[in-house]
Amino acid sequence: MKLQQLRYLFEIDKQQLNFSRAASFLCTSQSGISKQIKLLEQELGVFLFKRNGRKIISITPAGERVLELAKEVLNTVDDIKRTAEEFTDKQKSIVIATTHTQARYVLPFFVEQFLSKYPDINLNIQQGTPVQVATLLEQGDVDIAIATEVLASRETLVAMPCYQWSRSVIIKTDHPLAGEKTIALEEIVQYPIITYVQGFTGRYRQDEIFNKYHLRPNIVLTAVDADVIKTYVRLGLGIGIIAEMAFSTDQDNDLCALNVEHLFGISTSLIAIKNSKYIKPYVYPFIEMFAPHLTQSLIRQAFACANLEDRQQLFTGISIPKWPSV
Repeated sequence: MKLQQLRYLFEIDKQQLNFSRAASFLCTSQSGISKQIKLLEQELGVFLFKRNGRKIISITPAGERVLELAKEVLNTVDDIKRTAEEFTDKQKSIVIATTHTQARYVLPFFVEQFLSKYPDINLNIQQGTPVQVATLLEQGDVDIAIATEVLASRETLVAMPCYQWSRSVIIKTDHPLAGEKTIALEEIVQYPIITYVQGFTGRYRQDEIFNKYHLRPNIVLTAVDADVIKTYVRLGLGIGIIAEMAFSTDQDNDLCALNVEHLFGISTSLIAIKNSKYIKPYVYPFIEMFAPHLTQSLIRQAFACANLEDRQQLFTGISIPKWPSV
């Protein structure tokens, strides 16, 4: 049995049983992959794929189990390589996948603080949707993922609460709501609304609340970027609903922000690591700097939890800071 054969098996599954695409991705020939898979089947004495003539129909139960173990082996091999890298002169790095809101409004202070303390470590930030962020981490392409949505639902990830935040309604300073101390949902739906696209920055929570009270907001424009939302609010196209950390009293002094925590409640941003992935030693200090309650000891306890329910129980009772006290 060769590691190459296990890599072929993994890539075939990743490419939805398409041998041609797997061969293209691995820069080899389709016939070469087919030959190695047949040799692996002969050595194991089981069929890994169900075939109809030369066509692959599905992966067999035996193939599913072998694939599961192959992934563990390949992950272990990657961990060995990464461990060795810690003892070489190779540039140390942390790759972070996150959403625009986290990258633009939350991370800058912590990145500056971290690099001041650890100047020999390179930080690489990759932005995407919450689903893309989770997938990058699951695939082992990044070391850390930070987002509000999706991460907690992935079995392969260890997601931990970082900080809590609420929403703000942003308006022009001459808007009729500008003098209000608190506003009601019924007042909000009287105006055109500009907010996040579905799947970003707690948008699902907004929709959930509107639906709960049988209200139909007039959402005229959506964006992934709060700066874009603020731009269109400034043009007078509507009121904006954004994450509170995306509003700056200094930079956005031509707008007003009304806290609407009493309407939409509190959301929690999460930081996640892949369950089976080797953790670089300097990832721990970055996480603890970003979320001081997430000590190395607590992170290790989270990894030791058997399932999502046990992990959630672990964090019950832990004081999670609220923005902007993070």
